[in-house]
Amino acid sequence: MKIGLTYDLRTDYLNDGYSLEETAEFDKESTIEGIEQAIEKTGHHTIRIGNSKTLMQQLLNGQRWDMVFNISEGLYGEGRESLVPALLDNFRIPYVFSGPITLGISLNKAFAKQIIRDKKINTPDFFVVTKIEDVEDINLVYPLFAKPISEGTGKGIDSKSKMNSKAELLSVCSHLLQKFNQAVLVEEYLPGREFTVGVLGTGKTAHILGAMEILYKNNTESIYSYETKENYEEIVDYVAVKDDLLKECESLALDVWKTLNCYDGGRVDVKIDKQGNLSFIEVNPLAGLNPITSDLPILCKLNGISYQEIINEILESAIKRNFKL
Repeated sequence: MKIGLTYDLRTDYLNDGYSLEETAEFDKESTIEGIEQAIEKTGHHTIRIGNSKTLMQQLLNGQRWDMVFNISEGLYGEGRESLVPALLDNFRIPYVFSGPITLGISLNKAFAKQIIRDKKINTPDFFVVTKIEDVEDINLVYPLFAKPISEGTGKGIDSKSKMNSKAELLSVCSHLLQKFNQAVLVEEYLPGREFTVGVLGTGKTAHILGAMEILYKNNTESIYSYETKENYEEIVDYVAVKDDLLKECESLALDVWKTLNCYDGGRVDVKIDKQGNLSFIEVNPLAGLNPITSDLPILCKLNGISYQEIINEILESAIKRNFKL
């Protein structure tokens, strides 16, 4: 099978003058190479396409592929992750990972939480700030936590994100509104242990690869921020989750995965609330796939699952789903 690869290469954007934080979600050359090598080992042939602009040009020039392995995050707007799958849908080209609706909903954290809450899955109470005056209408219990509504990789999150007063809330929301030019999600802070859960498959075939706990080292802020993810080896330890706690993570993550109609593979982030119950934070249906530094491969390695096995299962899920095998 001829499989095209769509992605955003970080160095391309850095060379165009974008900052490290602006390009935080984009991929290293080692990520593309890792995916290529793993796909080739399954017997398929890979062809690099690149980002959405290159994809558009190639589609208009008549280029086609049997399937596309899509990890393109996009640069601007709440539909940035949805652009590539929407284009591929229009040309009836099958692809790996979730469709444009799921990616759009999951990127907007409030939309995802509304659906999850309506499904009676535990998630903290929240409020969406679209302009600074909206802060006056917030009636949540402090401490609160704020982050941009449609960013990933910890962008916009730091030690100030946890707020204990209205003055702090006003300051943080004002900063985020101005810096990211998008709404701010404000939610009641979850004080307990933090986990990320790996999921593979689609619908009834979805299953948990494992989960890992994020443990902060001495004298480090317990906020899973952009800085933390960029320097994780110095700041955090990752530990495989076992026994009853793993079963709780599995139950919640699968409920989320199926409710939001996620495909093939990704992650669900969860944390324990002040009542001691596991609570949904967000879902990542386009999880990072760097063989060494991304959370999903790390948690799989902790649970005895190789990178090659991850790619094998993702491809198997996508092929069965798209070709009705």
